[in-house]
Parts: sequence; C-alpha cells; structure tokens
Amino acid sequence: MAITLDFMARFGAKLVDNGYPVIPIWPGTKKPGRFLCGAWADYPAWTRHCERPTTVIEAETWAAWPDAAIGLACGTLVGIDIDVLDHDMAHRLERLARDMLGDTPLLRIGRAPKRLLVYRAEVPFSGPKRAPLEILAQGRQFVAFAIHPDTGRPYEWPEDSPLTVALDDLPVVTEESARAWLDAAVALLPAELRPATLTSQPAAAPSTSPQRGTLAAVRSALAHIPNADFDYDSWVRIGMAVKGAVGEDGASPFAAWSALSTKDVPATTAKAWASFRPTTIGAGTLYHLAMERGWRPDPAVVLDGTVPQDEVHPAASLLAKLEATPAESSQPVPPFDLDIPGGVLGDMVGYMLATARRPQPELSLGASLCAIGALMGRKYRTESNLRSNLYVIALADSGSGKNHSREIINELFYEAGLAQYLGGNKIASGAGLLTALHRQPSLLLQIDEFGMFLEGIADRRRSPRHLTEILDNMTELYTSAGGVFLGAEYANRDGKNERRDINQPCLCVYGTTAPTRFWNALQSANVVDGSLARFIVIASGNQYPDENEAAGIRTAPPALLERLKLIAQGGGHAPAGNLAGLTADPVTAVVPMTVPMTAEAKAAFRELSRHITERLREACGTPFTPVLARIGENAAKVALIRAVSSDPVAPVIRGEDADWAIRFVGTCADRAMAEIDRHIADNDTERNHKRLLEIVRSAGAVGLTKSDLIRRSQFLDRRQRDEVIAVLVEAGMIEPVMKPTATKPAMTFRSTGRGTW
Repeated sequence: MAITLDFMARFGAKLVDNGYPVIPIWPGTKKPGRFLCGAWADYPAWTRHCERPTTVIEAETWAAWPDAAIGLACGTLVGIDIDVLDHDMAHRLERLARDMLGDTPLLRIGRAPKRLLVYRAEVPFSGPKRAPLEILAQGRQFVAFAIHPDTGRPYEWPEDSPLTVALDDLPVVTEESARAWLDAAVALLPAELRPATLTSQPAAAPSTSPQRGTLAAVRSALAHIPNADFDYDSWVRIGMAVKGAVGEDGASPFAAWSALSTKDVPATTAKAWASFRPTTIGAGTLYHLAMERGWRPDPAVVLDGTVPQDEVHPAASLLAKLEATPAESSQPVPPFDLDIPGGVLGDMVGYMLATARRPQPELSLGASLCAIGALMGRKYRTESNLRSNLYVIALADSGSGKNHSREIINELFYEAGLAQYLGGNKIASGAGLLTALHRQPSLLLQIDEFGMFLEGIADRRRSPRHLTEILDNMTELYTSAGGVFLGAEYANRDGKNERRDINQPCLCVYGTTAPTRFWNALQSANVVDGSLARFIVIASGNQYPDENEAAGIRTAPPALLERLKLIAQGGGHAPAGNLAGLTADPVTAVVPMTVPMTAEAKAAFRELSRHITERLREACGTPFTPVLARIGENAAKVALIRAVSSDPVAPVIRGEDADWAIRFVGTCADRAMAEIDRHIADNDTERNHKRLLEIVRSAGAVGLTKSDLIRRSQFLDRRQRDEVIAVLVEAGMIEPVMKPTATKPAMTFRSTGRGTW
C-alpha cells in the first residue's frame, strides 16, 4: 500500500514562518500541482513563488488539499543537485560543494546516493545544468517533503531540515561561486558521466552556430513579441535565443525589449544576459515565436546571419508571398468617439448639454435615442420591418448628473403636447406594464435607480411572480414591435381579466443607475436567456465633469418642439381614418412608413453580419453569444432613428447613418461583454470573488494594503475575506507584494491582469 502523508497540513505553516517559498506538489509526482474541482491538476503559475515569499493564507489553503506534498521554489533559495548513483562520486561532489560553497546544514536525500544541498542567494541568478549536475536557481523548484515516486518512501533530511533551520541562516552563494563549483565538479566526473552537450567552442561566441541570425531581423522579431506577463523561464529562453542569434550585439535589443515589462529590473537583466551561454538555441527559436504572433519579415531583411549581406536571401520569394497575404488581424474595435449627429437627435442632445449642471454627452445621447424612438413608434420601419423600440441603460455614479436627461425629456414632451408618450416612473407589475401599453401602444419608460429595479425583476428565486413578469414581458415586447403581442389568457374572463392583445407595440425604456448596483443586480442567467442582450448599455465617459455655470432657468427651443411633433405625426403622413394608428386593438390599421436604405448602408450591414457571424462561431458556448447576436438588430434601429431625426418627412438610411450606428452599438456591446466577464456571477461565492478582484483591479499597479482591502470589502466577514484572497492568489489573479516602509515591510495586493472568472 502506498504511503500518503498530509505534508502540507503538517509542515506548510512552519516552513512559511521560517521564510521558505513553499509551493504545493502533486502527490506521487515531483511537479507543482493544485487541487481543483475534486482533482489534482498542473499548476502553471507556480514560478511566481520564486520572486516573493509564500503567505500564510496560501499555506492554509493548500493544507486543506488531500495529500498535498511540499516543494520549495528557487530564487533566493538555491539547490545543488547531484544526480549521481555512484556512492563514492556522489560523496566527493558533496564534499567539493561544502568546501567551495560553505558547509550547509541542509542535505536532502530522495533516492540515495543522489543528494541535494541547499543554499541561499543574496541576488537571484539563473542556474545552469550539466547533467547529471544542476544548479537549481531562479525559476526552478525541488521537492522537500513528499513521497518519492520511485522509492515509495518520504524524502529524508538526515541532518537538519527547513523545519529547524530558517532560510536566512543558510550559507550564501553567488552565481560565480556556483558556476565555479559546477566547472570543478564536471572535471571530477568520469568520461561516461560527463554531459554530452559540452563543446570545446566558447559558449559565449556563437558566431559559427547554425542558429545565427542578423541584428536587423532580431530587432524586427522582438518588436512582434509582447513582453507583459512572460514567466521567468520564457524570458530567459528569449534572451538565450537573442544571444545565440547575434551574440553580444543583442544585449541592447534584449534590454530594450525587457524594459517593456513592468517587472523589469535593469540590473537583473544585465546580470542574466552575462550568464547566458546558448549552444543549441538562437535565431530559429526567436523567429518562430515572432511568427506565431503575426510577424511577417520584410523580404529585404536577411534572416540567416551566415548569408553574405550583399547576396539575395534564399527565402526572399517566400517572404514576399507572406507579405502579400497578411495574416488575419484581430485588432480591437476602435473606441467610439461620440460624434453627435445632426437633426432632431443632435438638437435634443445639444439642448440637454447646454442646460445641464454636469453635462453628460453619452447619457444625453442614450436618452434622446429612446425619446425619439418612442415618438416614431408605429410610424416608421426599416425595409426588414424593424422598429424604433430601444432599451437603453445609462451607467453613472450618484451625483454625476444622470437625472438631467430625463427631466429635459419630460419638459419637452409636455410643452410639445406629447405627454401621452410618457409612462410612469415605476412599474408595479407585468400586468401593469401591459395595461399601460394597451392604453398607449407607443410608450417611453424612464426609470431611475434601474439597478435596484432590476434586482427585483431579475431574481427569479426570491422575487414574486408579478415582478419577474415585468422582465419576461419586456423581453417579449422587444421582438413583437413589428407584429401583434398576444396577451395572457385568464380563467375568469369577467371583463377585467379579458385577454388584451397589442398591435405593433413600441416600448422604449431608458434607465439610469450606478454601475456597481447594475452589474451586481444581474445574474448569468439574464445573459444567457437574452434579456440583457436587448439592452444597449452606455457608460459615462466622465463621471464628474466640470460644472456648467450657465445652467439655470431654461426655455425649450420652439424649433425643437415643432420637429418633435412632426416626428410624432409620422412626418405629416397621416393614415386614413380618424383613429387609425392610435389605438392598440389589432383591428386598427397601422401602416408605418418604410424607410429605404442606400446601397452603401446595405453594404455596411452585410459586412457587419459577416463579422458578427465569425464572432459568434468563436464565442460558441460562452454567455456572450446573445449579446453578439443583437448587435445588428440594435444597430439597424439606431440607424433608423438617426435617419428619421435628420428628415422626418422623407427619411433615408444612408451609409453614414449605418456606419455611425454600427460603431456606437458595437462599442457599447464590447464594453458590456467585458463588464459581464468581470462582474456577473451565478452565486454569492462567485460574486464575492469578482467584487474583491474588482476592488484590487481598481487600485492599479500601486495595489492595496491589507488594511485598505479590508476597509473596502466590508461586505465580507474575516473568514470569507481570507478565503477569497487565498483563492484569487492561488488562481494567479492577484499577487501579494512585500513593500518596504519606515518600520517593517507591508503586504500589498495587486492585480496580475491574468484573466477573469
């Protein structure tokens, strides 16, 4: 029977107290692992423990993992690994290490006579390997307490152990002394044990290497390799490839490339470069990494450093073909510059901004689109029978001026005699919403504190049915604008409970709310079922703009009032019959004006359809497909509103209308999907993780001290907070950093930028 011991539970905390960089080891192996979803898996981000101390929170988390073994990450810690099965030779190499490096108290035995000596480095360095000897230094690890997979017995510490000797008490080694021991140790090895990869050629002069490149090609390739979150091993690999390609000429390009990372320490970079001695790595590796990231070298650039510079490169024709067929680009959508269009839409936005104490262009635009969309209801349509019903949510903090747009719309509609288009500020039930629409089939609802309202209508587990029916009805009404909305059937049809059908309803909703309240109110089910996808979510570009001192008593421009009335009349095209188009009954004639679309506009929407189809295929199985699927429909509605606001009498959707609407809706959708990924959760546990992660993210590169994090996460008790922090650290989403202070180092947490939940 295999021996299993809870090493992490027994020894982890003590090792952390002694200053060691502890990492979890997958039971029965020698590699770092983590316990996820009831099973052990690889731990790819373990190398971050080479650069910082392990926290008590991490050790306590790992202690709960079944049979978790213990490894120690190298950096400040250095291991001298003697992987020799000859007893006498292993002993001689150990004695040589103690004589040259110091008499360390820590000796670890796994499979005797193999052994490992443990030292400390004041300045971390990269350790070389010349099998069967290796210096385990920066970016490496070794097993400390575990069951050896070959012997089936625990690793042994025959003298002292890390449980009794603190890291600071170990003898100090330098890169020079460690390499000197390695050179001397290799010389002691018999010929049959010496590394086969050693070469008589000086390793630092790879001028005859088949991996030789040119400085111009190396510079070009490095420019296409982003340097943001490379781990140490990957960084070293690229440095080795550069040096193997161009020798010492690569020092400056490598230093400049390394400086692009926030983790760069110039002194460490220079020291690492001096230690690089590539033998089998060079230009080929570097070019391959760059081409994986889209590099297409200019045909004029010579890649092979062994080719005379005045000759035509043998690969020039192939490179020319690559240049003529560039790789598919995945550039992000450019930011929406919010150029306000002309016509009634622009006039309304301009009036809102001129009279606002704190002007909010994005919010004014969203409110105006909804207001004009309600006036256009049942009077205009696209050639595909889309209508002007829009759902818009405007996100801005309290006190930022988000209520002003609603006030202006109320005033304009009342002064223009269009108050019948205004719904109430609250919706009491799903039935109440339908009653209001039956009374006025084209309706604008302006809802303050929409996040609070959404909490009630979106929570199907806790909210009563009459509230959740509001969201159900809104979802169905959105797609019923071009037909007949069929009301509910009642068992008791006594006149009060008769089924009420609504012919071509046009419901426009404009809600304002604080961002945090809105995203916390949503659940992933609201994304998947498409209810959120129908909303255009607009965020304020400036939460607290400068105050407008000219704001005060206002008077609506008469010309704006007249044009709003013209839109409400369908551009003067009155339908036949004195009640035609005014009531909700299906028997009433409603014949909207069809707004044509130019060839340029049609081409823009065809291209949008192709682009969205590609993104839908890429996003298949994610919660983002409903949002992507609605971009085209919402963009067509916005283009229709812009066209009618420009010319209510003879509107035409032009290419500029289509382009503007596509950019506007597409940018809003992309931003909404980013926020969905960061905020929306299925349960309270996941929500707590995302909220705390967002708190750390908002602190930027400076990070948050533990006390600041506690102060800003009072929604969690101490136990919950510690558990969430431990999970986020373990997942590599935040990292603890020790920062010096006037007294003693303080723990600071900062975001790593490595993904979301």
